[in-house]
Order: sequence, then structure tokens, then C-alpha cells
Amino acid sequence: MKQKALITGVTGQDGSYLAELLLDKGYEVFGFVRRTSGGPPEPVEDMHLTRGLQYIHGNLRDLHTIRRAMEEVRPDEVYNLAAQSHVGISFECPEETWEINYYGVGRVVNEALRANPAVRIYQASTSEMFGDTPPPQNEHSPFRPVSPYAESKLRAHEDFIQGYRTLRGVFACSGILFNHESPRRGRQFVTRKITISLAKIKLGLQDVLELGNLNAKRDWGYAKDYVKAMYLMLQQPVPDDFVIASGEEHSVRDFVNAAAACLDMRIRWEGEGEHEVGKDEKGNVIIRVNPKFYRPKEVNHLRGDASHARQALGWAPTLDFSGLVELMVHSDYDVLKRGA
Repeated sequence: MKQKALITGVTGQDGSYLAELLLDKGYEVFGFVRRTSGGPPEPVEDMHLTRGLQYIHGNLRDLHTIRRAMEEVRPDEVYNLAAQSHVGISFECPEETWEINYYGVGRVVNEALRANPAVRIYQASTSEMFGDTPPPQNEHSPFRPVSPYAESKLRAHEDFIQGYRTLRGVFACSGILFNHESPRRGRQFVTRKITISLAKIKLGLQDVLELGNLNAKRDWGYAKDYVKAMYLMLQQPVPDDFVIASGEEHSVRDFVNAAAACLDMRIRWEGEGEHEVGKDEKGNVIIRVNPKFYRPKEVNHLRGDASHARQALGWAPTLDFSGLVELMVHSDYDVLKRGA
């Protein structure tokens, strides 16, 4: 009999790669998705999941739909990837963020256990929970969240994953994933915003790219690598939490420079702070800093130590920073060029 997996957030970047991985491994895969007025769920760009993936409509705010989905599927594995996942928006919509990222997790975990007490549960946690803790951060580093997004994720991690595992013996794992990107990353996130905008500038479709804090540093990896770690966590004999990261730290400015180099563009930086600009070889300003993109509270340095995952899971990334940037840039450039 096939293993059954239910994935919330299946139409996102991580959900799409994970569904493909599980389908390739012979799983029966169910995607829990919100119904919209526009009809069936819209998958992320370049997502090929129609063959084999079964959709179930529901909402992390709606207990009835979660219960119905769990009773219908009775999954062996649940991967909870759905979230209000934009840190900046969490400051604007804190109640919605808590409703989905905390209470929604509780609903998913409780209903999964109700349908199958032996279920294995993966929760998508986040490096943002570390906040201003100095890098490198690992499973034993203190959590110091500085955003509603990070606070809600931390509470869910402590209450429904660590708490249930310790007090009730539930097989529940948290993947404390550092930033992970791909050509399927949502366009509202800074990395994809950079690759799309620079490709448009190269093709003459856009004049200027506006960004926030150029000095913020992140540990960026490839999403397709990171979903393999999610799967491996639920195959272990004992549940645990794992930091998944590349171990390298790069600034937003570094990402811009690397993306521009992939397009044979050279950027010259001038000025400081809010007045810093990036100019092309002709002296045209193509990058500006816009304070409206600053976070109310910034996390300046995130760099993970994934030694535990390497040793316990045998996991390691396959794509480095430069390869990731190149993959994303050429994907966006090729799509835009065909449509230009």
C-alpha cells in the first residue's frame, strides 16, 4: 500500500518541490489548498504537478475543512508548509499572521493526530526565530524573535512540535530552515524581485529597481535541496529538530552584484544609506534604496550551522550561492525574453 502524504501550502515554492519529490518516491500525495473565487488553485510558475497530485480544498483558519481533509486522507505523513510567510507583511497584519502561523498549526497537528495517532508531522519553522542571536545559529542557539512572523512561528514550534513530542510522544519535527530560493520563489520576496527586475532592465522593460536594506545578510540556499531535508526528517527512527542551511552569509547587495554579473551587467555603487544608488556602465541609476521597504525591526545577520542535519540525515546542499543566483536569473531572463 502506498504511503499517503498531505501537504499544506502545496502551491508554494517548497510545496511544489516536495510534492514532486514524494510523487517520484511513489507516495499518494494530497495538496491542501484554499479555494478562491477565481476557481481551482493556481500553482507557482513552472510547476508541473497536475499528474498524480490530488487537491483537497480547505483553509488553516477553518477547523472543519482541516478535520474533513485528515479524515478523508488519514495521512501517514503531514507536511505543514502553509503560512503567512512574508516577514514585512506580518508587521502590517499581525493578527492574521498569528491566526495562520500559530493557531492554524495547532489545528493541523491536532486533527492529523485525531485521524491517525501514528502520523509523522513536519512543521516548517524558520531561521527568523533566532532574531538578533549572533551567527552561526544551530539547534542550541537561543531564539530572539523580532517580528510577528518569527514570534508566531516560535510559539508553534515550542507548543505544537517540541511540546507534543516531549509530553505526548508525537512524531513531530521542525525544520528550522534558513532562506531558500528558486525560480519558483514568490515575486514579492527580495531575491526573486532582484532577478526579475534586473532581467527586465537588461531587456529594456524596466528602468529602476527599488530595494530596502542592502546590508542585511542572509544564508541563502536552494529550495529543492531543502525539501529533501524535510522528507529525510520524517524517515528517521526518532523525531528531532534540524537547522537546514548553507553555512554561508551574503548581503542583499552581494545578491544584486551576483545577479547583475550573470547578465553581463556591472553595477557601480555610490552614496550611503538611503541615498545609495547603483549605476550601470553608462552612468544611469538602475537601483535605488527606498525606505518604505525597510522592516520596522531588521534581522541583520543570519547564518546557519547544519552540522546536525549533515550527520544525522546525511543531508548536504547541492547548489552553492553563485549557482543558485545563476539558476534564478537565467530562468527569469529566458521567460521574459521569449515574451518580449
